[in-house]
Order: sequence, then structure tokens, then C-alpha cells
Amino acid sequence: MITACAVSVLALLLLAAAWRDDQLINADKGVTSAEVLSAGRLRSAVIYVTPDGVTHNPKVGVLYPTKLTAGERINVEYRRSDPDLVRVAGRDVRVAIIPMLSVVAVAWLIALPLLWLLGSPPTRWLASFNAARSRWSRPRRES
Repeated sequence: MITACAVSVLALLLLAAAWRDDQLINADKGVTSAEVLSAGRLRSAVIYVTPDGVTHNPKVGVLYPTKLTAGERINVEYRRSDPDLVRVAGRDVRVAIIPMLSVVAVAWLIALPLLWLLGSPPTRWLASFNAARSRWSRPRRES
């Protein structure tokens, strides 16, 4: 249960970080063409030149790298004040929502049956929750 909760929290934090990166890019956006150097499901490397003539190859790769092919030319959006923060043009945090939800769902689909098998059926979870809730909602006595 702790692991499933931790996975859920981490997934939400990753989604929040992606949203923050999108906001940073949108606030100071530059657009250019890039070449995909390597493509993977989790990380793709790109190289591009900004209007000031500087070539950039971000160490962490490009945000939202799915369905890219090495050698492909793509448009990217980057933060002008930090050109290493770059994403594939037209993509944003919305493409990360379904993968995040699927990770959380799998974590809980594994955790809940394990809890059940280890002798903690849902009726016990509800009883524990109701007992804790009644403790929280008791009026406090003034001394």
C-alpha cells in the first residue's frame, strides 16, 4: 500500500513538473527546426540552432519524445532564456496524462490484490478509515 501511494505521489509530481516546464517554455517561447539524433521511448536526443547561431544539444533530451525517429527533422519549442529546456512542437503535458494514469492504475492493481491476499480485506480498510474519521471529527473539549 505504501509503495502504491508513493508511486501515485511520484507520478503526480512528475506531471506537475511537466506542467511547470510547459509554463516556462510558453512564457519565453522560441521555435526552430531540430534534427533527432537518437530516439527512444523515454529519451530522445536532438540538436538545433537558435537564431543567435548557437547550436544546442540538451543533455536531458527533448520533452515528450514519443514516436520520433533518428534522422527525422522536427519543429521544437524551447525556452529562449534556457535553450536546453525544449519540447516537441505541438506537444504539452496532456500527452503525459494517460501514461501517468496507467502507471498509477497498475500500481494499485498490483497493491490491492496483494493486500487482500495478505489478510487485509476491504471491509477492514473501511472500518479503519471510519474509526480514524470519527476520531478526527470529535469535538474538542476546552480545558
